[in-house]
Amino acid sequence: MVGYVQAAMTTPEGWDVGSGFELERFLAQPLTARLATSGADGPRVRPIWYLFEDHAFWWITGSWSNLERALERSAVVELVVDTCDLDTGEVLQVRARGEASVEPFDAELAQRWGARYLGSDRGRWGRFATEVFEDPSSRFVRLAPGWLWARDLSWER
Repeated sequence: MVGYVQAAMTTPEGWDVGSGFELERFLAQPLTARLATSGADGPRVRPIWYLFEDHAFWWITGSWSNLERALERSAVVELVVDTCDLDTGEVLQVRARGEASVEPFDAELAQRWGARYLGSDRGRWGRFATEVFEDPSSRFVRLAPGWLWARDLSWER
């Protein structure tokens, strides 16, 4: 895997992290995950900005999204975070599944979440600052996966 060296990490039961895959370093990048939920009319996949801390994925929801209603129908979700670089042949993939829970809003967690994608100056976040920090419906969703699979699927170029 290009640029990643396995660090000592204890992985939870049910997690399968491939040899040499530095999970926390990979997930610390400002990548977009795709989240699959069960909708009333079938599966739904949505992009999310996430924060990965303490073996859990965190992302924000609120009145602007129907995610909380979808989780009331079924809290079981699966998400994928992956990259593919055709120039280098690097292909990295993390898949995670489990029961998501809606948690109270936490301003410090929200600041870390937003800083990943928008920078540390909340004054430059535009509409995200209003949607996240001023909307009383803002909540966090937490996924502590019961199953996680991480692999380097790269090929030689």
